[in-house]
Amino acid sequence: MLWYSFRMTRTAKIIIGSLIVILAFFFFYYFLHLRFLHVTYVSPDDWAVENDEVMAEEYFAPECNVAGINLHGEIMTYVPSIGSDGDFASAEDILYQLEEAERTEHIKAVILEIDSYGGLPVASEEIANKIKSMQKPVIAMIRSGAASGGYWVASAADRIFASKLSDIGSIGVTMSYLDESKLNDKDGYTWNSLSTGKFKDSGSDQKPLTAEERALFERDIQITFEQFIAEISANRKLSIEKVRALADGSTMMGAMALEQGLIDEIGSLDEIKEYIAKIYAVEPEVCW
Repeated sequence: MLWYSFRMTRTAKIIIGSLIVILAFFFFYYFLHLRFLHVTYVSPDDWAVENDEVMAEEYFAPECNVAGINLHGEIMTYVPSIGSDGDFASAEDILYQLEEAERTEHIKAVILEIDSYGGLPVASEEIANKIKSMQKPVIAMIRSGAASGGYWVASAADRIFASKLSDIGSIGVTMSYLDESKLNDKDGYTWNSLSTGKFKDSGSDQKPLTAEERALFERDIQITFEQFIAEISANRKLSIEKVRALADGSTMMGAMALEQGLIDEIGSLDEIKEYIAKIYAVEPEVCW
């Protein structure tokens, strides 16, 4: 019993000592926190505004007054982070960069460098619509080519520059694909259709395309084609008849594109800088 009492007393001392140390720590922390730190409440809305301003200022360096944005490769609404081979231009990324340029005070103009032979109609339309809504001028600089969806985007710019050798146009729509059904027959494979509707597996390269399926696809292609023509007509201020005559799916080089009204000037970055300095009274410092 005496030994047990001694053990209890020693344990109690340890517990009491530990509590004193903990209390002392919290006391000094609380005292210092109130005495030396100034804490200000920031509402979520205020934080969002301040955070957006910081992000906008950080995206383009302060010494820049012209934002350079690249649109290279196939135009997609988004690019998967895993398993995406090849060159892609994500509409999400382009839209974000345009928005940053729009709200960054020291950015006065945008140069959109285009080297793309098209992609998804919706992605091209989204970027083109954003360009048209911009309060700051957007100048398109076509490098090797701006065809199909790439030209749709370029047509929305305030000014289009291109090389004499740039590949431009390809106003048209395609959904062509390779039918492997005959190869499957040769190799002894059988297509088993397990779908809730007769059109559910339309467009599969493992089976022949039916007449009804073809009609559906051609209907959608024609709708997209008419929209494409209307957008180019409005953006470039050309008649529907003029654009329709050019809309055979072919491309043309820069000099011919200039004659046809598809671009505004022959030139590259140096000529664009001269244009910005002359028209917008800005000595351009471009950040890419």
